[in-house]
Amino acid sequence: MCLRLRGAVFAVFLVASLGASAQVIAPTAPSERIPNLDKLKDELKAYHDCTGSYGCYTRDLDLQADRAIMFLKQRAAHKRPGEKLALVLDIDETTLSNYPEMVAAGFAYDVARFEAWEKEAKAPAIGGTLRLYKAARRLGVSVFFLTGRPESDRAATVADLHAAGFDGWQELILRSASEANSTAVIYKSGERARIAGKGYRIVLNVGDQWSDLRGKPMAELSVKYPDPFYFIP
Repeated sequence: MCLRLRGAVFAVFLVASLGASAQVIAPTAPSERIPNLDKLKDELKAYHDCTGSYGCYTRDLDLQADRAIMFLKQRAAHKRPGEKLALVLDIDETTLSNYPEMVAAGFAYDVARFEAWEKEAKAPAIGGTLRLYKAARRLGVSVFFLTGRPESDRAATVADLHAAGFDGWQELILRSASEANSTAVIYKSGERARIAGKGYRIVLNVGDQWSDLRGKPMAELSVKYPDPFYFIP
């Protein structure tokens, strides 16, 4: 008797032996190990709100920001004569938080809805990055914002940065129409090369995506913020 048939016969025998009221549950399908989408959303909320057993998003952000600040202080203290030190900061989920919009949208990404949110210029500052930014300003380190936002969002982005407490940066770099089809790594590494070409030494680069940090030239130190909400290759 084949293995499959013997299994079926055994199942029939088991039901008969347990009685008519017994319930037999087959093993779960292999893909059942993937968490339910609603449960994943609940985990994201718990992580952001620092509840439950999923850790604390704010604490993790502060940990990375503190590492960046400590390095920047040490590097500025050993600045060589004539060096122009630069800090490169990503914006979304690094400098400004879009969490209010993400949770309102159920963590779904709708381009039109998200662009409308950006134009409202209401994204709050990420506290650790604001501390890092102010430390850079005190230490005489030039700050470059390098974002994947399109050039058409410049006015709204400037307004949001000012409202969130960021003033006096060296440059705000947004993606031009000619760069629209470039990957994040190609676009951002190219812009970092342009910054370096102006004579700046990029000592620190902070972003929430690995694509914010990869590619040449790299900073002396690259700091990755946590971002479980979305992924940009």
